[in-house]
Amino acid sequence: MIEAVGLTKRYGDKTAVYNLSFQVRPGAVTGFLGPNGSGKSTTMRMILGLDNPTSGQVTIGGYPYRKLPNAPRQVGALLDAKAVHGGRAARNHLLSLAQLSGIPARRVDEVLGVVGLHEVARKRSKGFSLGMGQRLGIAAALLGDPQVLLFDEPVNGLDPEGILWVRNLMKSLASEGRTVFVSSHLMSEMAVTADHLIVIGRGQLLADMSIKDFISANSADFARVRTPDTEPQLREKLSAALTESGGHVMPEQDGALRVTGLPLPRISDIAHDSDVRLWELSPHQASLEEAYMRMTQGAVDYRSTVDQKEGLMQQLPPGAQPPMPVPGQGQPGWYAPPPPQQGGQPFGMPQGQPMAPGQPAPQGQQAPQGPYGAPVSPGAAPGAPGAGAPNPYAQQAPQGPAQPAAQAPAQPPAPPTAAPEKPSAPAAAPTTPEDAR
Repeated sequence: MIEAVGLTKRYGDKTAVYNLSFQVRPGAVTGFLGPNGSGKSTTMRMILGLDNPTSGQVTIGGYPYRKLPNAPRQVGALLDAKAVHGGRAARNHLLSLAQLSGIPARRVDEVLGVVGLHEVARKRSKGFSLGMGQRLGIAAALLGDPQVLLFDEPVNGLDPEGILWVRNLMKSLASEGRTVFVSSHLMSEMAVTADHLIVIGRGQLLADMSIKDFISANSADFARVRTPDTEPQLREKLSAALTESGGHVMPEQDGALRVTGLPLPRISDIAHDSDVRLWELSPHQASLEEAYMRMTQGAVDYRSTVDQKEGLMQQLPPGAQPPMPVPGQGQPGWYAPPPPQQGGQPFGMPQGQPMAPGQPAPQGQQAPQGPYGAPVSPGAAPGAPGAGAPNPYAQQAPQGPAQPAAQAPAQPPAPPTAAPEKPSAPAAAPTTPEDAR
């Protein structure tokens, strides 16, 4: 068991921890919560004898850490996962710790297997990722098979599988009767891992209770009640009946009612007596994060502000209008609108039924146009390359009556053919005698 009594630590005129008293009992996972700068790391360092308290004391099993016989065999800790010689292999790092504490070498291979690093045991730790460094630090804490374990942010950098593994590891260690003290900022993980909470703010104790009691003491539980949507008069009738019975009723955005001050059985009886059918009657409890934020909102030292972007906004030229906001931009599911269309339809496609090649457009209807607004050539096959696109090298026809010119014998028009699905290879040019030479 870890016990702190009147623990105080000052650094000059800065008081990091003030008159802190608590107990961490065996057989349970105790979460250690608090905002940044609240004194959590300082408290853990004083527990491990790395910092001397200004006043008060903290003991492990009734003894200060420095007076424990063979302390590494009784206490394991992870405070800084990067406190490892980068040029040393993972196995050699653990082996050196084992030799200093009289732990057999076979234990090194056991803990490497427990944390999943047996395949990289011969690699230097400087090449490890943040998650692998966390696993190596946990292996060092488990090396002596201690009865007391302290972990500072043990899931930092771990993937979901690693987080689940750490959660199960903590619970397994506590079920064996060990003392497990875990500091973390992940409220969702603490809610499913810890059994007891110690919360501090600005170096002082704020709460020392179970998770269930902590949430109940720092949040308002409520009941969610829903009546048939097709009969709004029933909701008004039930709301009035609940208010008369001493409940506090607030409407929800989806039409349901949030009721506080009355237990669920009482709400059910009131609805029955009022002849009101219920579609939903469910209890709702705040999360650990909501309760924690309400508890510590006055003990936060570092608060963010709105980014004003002073000096970064470009000045608009004289007479220019600021861009109009796009409705819905930034919301989930928003996509950029399509580009402007030609002729009211994508790529200026004609409306109505398609016309046959060479057929004049009916009166009142424009001829089909290509993607750039040019009329489609009458003899161009639909979908053929160049169909509907103007010839950039074509010359305009002269205005006025055209002069007769010698014409070649008329050739019968070739029937239109459909465009091939796949482009064929270009035909080879005929070989001339000059090419042969």
